[in-house]
Amino acid sequence: MKMIAGLGNPGQTYDNTRHNVGWHVLDDIARLADIRIYINRNNCLTGSGFYEGEKLLLVKPLTFMNLSGECISSLARYYKLAPEDILVVCDDVYLPLGQLRLRRSGSDGGHNGLKNIIQLLGSQDFPRLRLGVGPQPEGMDLIDFVLRQMSGEEGKACRAAEENAARAALLWASRGIGPAMNEYNKKIT
Repeated sequence: MKMIAGLGNPGQTYDNTRHNVGWHVLDDIARLADIRIYINRNNCLTGSGFYEGEKLLLVKPLTFMNLSGECISSLARYYKLAPEDILVVCDDVYLPLGQLRLRRSGSDGGHNGLKNIIQLLGSQDFPRLRLGVGPQPEGMDLIDFVLRQMSGEEGKACRAAEENAARAALLWASRGIGPAMNEYNKKIT
């Protein structure tokens, strides 16, 4: 079994913000893999099914971003998942809008959602798929930037990147991190 967790914030207020790209990617994965995300378990929405023979658990934490590790670590323990079987999808303000970056493991890179997951999993050895939402305008507060509604052009560019990220995540699930990195790390949508 592989878990794909998309980070975001609950509530309509946050829907079209940079911080919710992880949730949007999960919606695209669910559509492509024909999996419904509707079961509320451990303070997150989940759905499970199969994609190319691999069982998938799709997870949308219902906690706010900074507490994303609570449900992810709880589900990882329940299903006895190793960190390398958990892909976390999130925004990255340090990557240009539309760029994807898959990594086998790594630090939190200043992302509070990843920081909480690392803390509660007790490991940073899980793959992550970062979707570029930057650059942050000079002089603008980081929180204001990631929680601000995107303009029409930004939204279109982000939407295309979210669809590519969904395909990248499914490639990770079916063929592994190496092929997914080779295919998607160089693309900017």
